[in-house]
Amino acid sequence: MEKESSLTNSDIIFVKLHAPWEVLGRYAEVMNVRMPFRIERQISRFQGWLPRKPMRLDKETLPDLEENDCYTAPFSQQRIHHFIIHNKDTFFNNATRSRIVHHILQRVKYEEGKNKIGLNRLLTNGSYEAAFPLHEGSYRSKNSIRTHGAENHRHLLYECWASWGMWYKYQPLDLVRRYFGEKIGLYFAWLGWYTGMLFPAAFIGLFVFLYGVTTLNHCQVSKEVCQATDIIMCPICDKFCPFMRLSDSCVYAKVTHLFDNGATVFFAVFMAVWATVFLEFWKRRRAVIAYDWDLIDWEEEEEEIRPQFEAKYSKKERMNPISGKPEPYQAFADKCSRLIVSASGIFFMICVVIAAVFGIVIYRVVTVSTFAAFKWALIRNNSQVATTGTAVCINFCIIMLLNVLYEKVALLLTNLEQPRTESEWENSFTLKMFLFQFVNLNSSTFYIAFFLGRFTGHPGAYLRLINRWRLEECHPSGCLIDLCMQMGIIMVLKQTWNNFMELGYPLIQNWWTRRKLYQEHGSQRKTSFPQWEKDYNLQPMNAYGLFDEYLEMILQFGFTTIFVAAFPLAPLLALLNNIIEIRLDAYKFVTQWRRPLASRAKDIGIWYGILEGIGILSVITNAFVVAVTSDFIPRLVYAYKYGPCAGQGEAGQKCMVGYVNASLSVFLVSDFENRSEPTSNGSEFSGSPLKYCRYRDYRDPPHSPVPYGYTLQFWHVLAARLAFIIVFEHLVFCIKHLISYLIPDLPKDLRDRMRREKYLIQEMMYEAELERLQKERKERKKNGKSHHNEWP
Repeated sequence: MEKESSLTNSDIIFVKLHAPWEVLGRYAEVMNVRMPFRIERQISRFQGWLPRKPMRLDKETLPDLEENDCYTAPFSQQRIHHFIIHNKDTFFNNATRSRIVHHILQRVKYEEGKNKIGLNRLLTNGSYEAAFPLHEGSYRSKNSIRTHGAENHRHLLYECWASWGMWYKYQPLDLVRRYFGEKIGLYFAWLGWYTGMLFPAAFIGLFVFLYGVTTLNHCQVSKEVCQATDIIMCPICDKFCPFMRLSDSCVYAKVTHLFDNGATVFFAVFMAVWATVFLEFWKRRRAVIAYDWDLIDWEEEEEEIRPQFEAKYSKKERMNPISGKPEPYQAFADKCSRLIVSASGIFFMICVVIAAVFGIVIYRVVTVSTFAAFKWALIRNNSQVATTGTAVCINFCIIMLLNVLYEKVALLLTNLEQPRTESEWENSFTLKMFLFQFVNLNSSTFYIAFFLGRFTGHPGAYLRLINRWRLEECHPSGCLIDLCMQMGIIMVLKQTWNNFMELGYPLIQNWWTRRKLYQEHGSQRKTSFPQWEKDYNLQPMNAYGLFDEYLEMILQFGFTTIFVAAFPLAPLLALLNNIIEIRLDAYKFVTQWRRPLASRAKDIGIWYGILEGIGILSVITNAFVVAVTSDFIPRLVYAYKYGPCAGQGEAGQKCMVGYVNASLSVFLVSDFENRSEPTSNGSEFSGSPLKYCRYRDYRDPPHSPVPYGYTLQFWHVLAARLAFIIVFEHLVFCIKHLISYLIPDLPKDLRDRMRREKYLIQEMMYEAELERLQKERKERKKNGKSHHNEWP
């Protein structure tokens, strides 16, 4: 141990810890650390979906990026000569050394007393302000890495991983693992795998969009809408909204076709299968990484009890079945009551989200009339689009404000539950935060997808909110354009904001800290600060570890899969963001944050279960989007049952002739309610007051025996929608389960390598035991104590 006074703050003292070889060797044996003992292993590393050469790192100019292909075994000082030790100073890598030191510090008793143990308690009670492993030096160098080599691993990571010029290269995951530890290495491995899997999804989504572009001029529905100058639509709001020609929505009809075309159903099925393939192949990839990083047989150590739990339940103790020592415990009744209160808090916060969505709904139904009476013609003529656009922006602001509130509520509820260990606390907090943010982010999208325009009634008998505001209707071209706007704006704004907060905020904070230091101590000290001083002035890693990084990507995965049938460009936007995200996170870890403690993990934890849940939900939502939100089913029913090709088994564009007229019902203008009657009488269209207008629905005309009753075509469409949902879900779930069954979690070649490694370890242990016995035999012979019946 060494003490150093701070050069910038006399109140701060740094305590530097060194671990000599004897300590590292002893605790590596205690912690069962696996080290290389034989060079033979050849690991096939999957590199990605793109061609390999331009994506691979240049190992000649950037050497030492991958570890030796060695078999590993638990380190033992008795069998030390079996291990490959070129240099004792570098035998244990950075992550392993810091993990050993932390292991020691967590078990040291600092005062007499049962609970006076461990560094975490000293940090909690304020004895120490911070504890962190040091970076290896500066990440910058005056000399080129290609000519002079890397000065340290941090410099190497910056040049070959965190540099923006390496955005198209694969990540040096082994180097990341050696420097930051397995847990952070697994995050970047998962992020890289997810990004690589987005390439086919983005390509197919772009193909679906381009298919809509190329078939736009051949779309019969769009043609009929654009040519329908004689069809007058009923107003979409009370009083101020005018009558309008259907042809005025020509542009919206064409834009809708870009996202709602014949390839939409194929893409929905593809993305549901893609999500399953992504998760199944990630399990295989994780197995290879776990073997490569010696995590196959690794088990987490018995965790220490959280100090808060200990303080709360110190009076009640019972025997720990693992350690055999008495420890505090929480009574079952107390645990249940706390969980009930926590669940009530979660339910209340979900109600807050629903109330916020209700407020957005009220805003939409009120402002559509306001925009319809606006003095600017551009806004007046596009009142519905202006309403949707402003509502989405307001919704985004509410989402960001509620996220801040949710974090505090999730923290309060998790602490109220009193989890026993840190991992239990982390899992509980993660689940709450994901649930809060998922509902907050997607509630408005669910409203637009499945409720907007579905329960509005019909002209003359509109359904109203609080018996006052008429519920919002879809545009004459459908509701899909609203859903696309919602997803596009939210996705772009949220990813932009997250990227700024991830990099811009730490950059500004670190710049401000350096500026104050240089102002106080002069520019001559710029290069004289020791490494521990520089690292202390960096930003600490988030209090919740990798939670924010995982949460951002999981929410993006939800956006990419749940409503992808309505927005096929979502995977492309996610791919572009993730290419930037990898380098942003790398730059942040290498340059802006203190070096985090290298900790181990076998997988991505609770996040995998959340991903599986999102995959299941995406199948259901995409089935409903195709069946309910898009016009795919009504067009299909018309083509096979009511169109010119009815009964012929055809469904081409020629079979869609007359679809627009068949999908619109007739309304007698004189039947309007007083509060719904428009200020305009429609005389600008024909020179005389308008007698009839049209609206989107399948209802009988006003002079039929049952005025405005549902037609037979309505029931046919409804039955077809329900049948499609059932068939789609069962088909996709069958495909998903079949893929899960056909793809084994462990590759065959990996299983063979694991068996060979086990065999070689047994041989090594046998040879070591044989050497020990032979050595004992020689010593006995030397001392004259040899026996003839002794085993050689």
